[in-house]
Amino acid sequence: LLISGYRMRLGSSTDKKDSGRLHVDFAQARDDFYEWECKQRMLAREERHRRKMEEDRLRPPSPPAIMHYSEHEAALLAEKLKDDSKFSEAITVLLTWIERGEVNRRSANQFYSMVQSANSHVRRLMNEKAAHEQEMEQAKESFKNALTGILTQFEQIVAVFNASTRQKAWDHFSKAQRKNIDIWRKHSEELRNAHSEQLMGIRREEEMEMSDDDSGDNPSKKLRVDDSALAAQAYALKEENDSLRWQLDAYRNEVELLKQEKGQLFRTEESLTKDQQLQFLQQTMQGMQQQLLSIQEELNNKKSELEQAKEEQTHTQAMLKVLQEQLKNAKELAEINGHDESQANEINVLTVALVNQDREKNSEKRSPGLKSEKEALLIGIISTFLHVHPFGANIEYLWSYMQQLDSRISANEIEMLLMRLPRMFKQEFTGVGATLEKRWKFCAFEGIKTI
Repeated sequence: LLISGYRMRLGSSTDKKDSGRLHVDFAQARDDFYEWECKQRMLAREERHRRKMEEDRLRPPSPPAIMHYSEHEAALLAEKLKDDSKFSEAITVLLTWIERGEVNRRSANQFYSMVQSANSHVRRLMNEKAAHEQEMEQAKESFKNALTGILTQFEQIVAVFNASTRQKAWDHFSKAQRKNIDIWRKHSEELRNAHSEQLMGIRREEEMEMSDDDSGDNPSKKLRVDDSALAAQAYALKEENDSLRWQLDAYRNEVELLKQEKGQLFRTEESLTKDQQLQFLQQTMQGMQQQLLSIQEELNNKKSELEQAKEEQTHTQAMLKVLQEQLKNAKELAEINGHDESQANEINVLTVALVNQDREKNSEKRSPGLKSEKEALLIGIISTFLHVHPFGANIEYLWSYMQQLDSRISANEIEMLLMRLPRMFKQEFTGVGATLEKRWKFCAFEGIKTI
């Protein structure tokens, strides 16, 4: 049908017989067109039906039909209002009847009894609400107790990490172990602080709820109920008010105790810090005084050794003069008596040997020795202990180790023994200010090179 009216040419010929116009002749079939229209209407009906079913499915269900008022139905409805399981359905029917205008002078008594039954249902609702509130309070209390227990365990874990970072235990851990312990300690402190903030937030919310309950008016007091229900509600409200007041007093006391404990803890920590600083400064002053005394004692010893050396020098010179005179006399006697020079050489050798022997005796007298075998044992044990601690140890740590071997030894005795041997043990100061610390190190391998 679309090509009707177009011109057509055969080949490249321009003759009239080889060209012409197309004409399509057709006739409409009415039966086919009718069937096609019927089919289209059927498809439209199916589409409308499908849409209607979809709308019905999405539309909320219509409320159930409510029966009309009658005395028999009113009696059944009154029984349903007394049943807790059927109360919701019955109260809907009662509301519909009242809105329809079924209340008249004849049915007023029946409607009044049904309204009274609905009013008596208020007490049950209040009891249910109180039970649910009690369950909620118990759940809050159990959650708070569980959170308190978790916080206590976090405090214990942090205390373990703090104890591990002290020097007595810290020196025995490797570098990797110290790094892990430090990371764990920081993580535990962060979790402890977060749980502590959560617990304090719960307590603040409870205090705010208490204040809101005290300042606001209770709407249940404004309900108009019969005498028995009013008395029961008044008694329940009185008990609830008393319990809330007691809880508020308890929370206030707890807050006061927390404030006092916090203040005492702050004062205790501050006083402990000051006492520790004062004690450390006193120990440092005592150590410096002892070091000064030891230096003065060493200076006096050096002076006495110098005087002894001078005396020995003069004594040796005098002996040399005497020996030279004796040697001279011996030579003269040897020349007179005709002896040879071998006797003179023997005399010289004996003279030099006597002088050297005298010097060795004097040097042995000057050299300081150990007083007893106990000091030698102590020096050996201390040397072994400090050798396995290359970074040194303070006198308290060393004294606590020696106490396990000999309980009668004192820290002052150990420190005096260390000061007497400066080529074996040396003293170093580490830290600044309040963290200043005095440590002893083993230095015999370096000290032997200076002798």
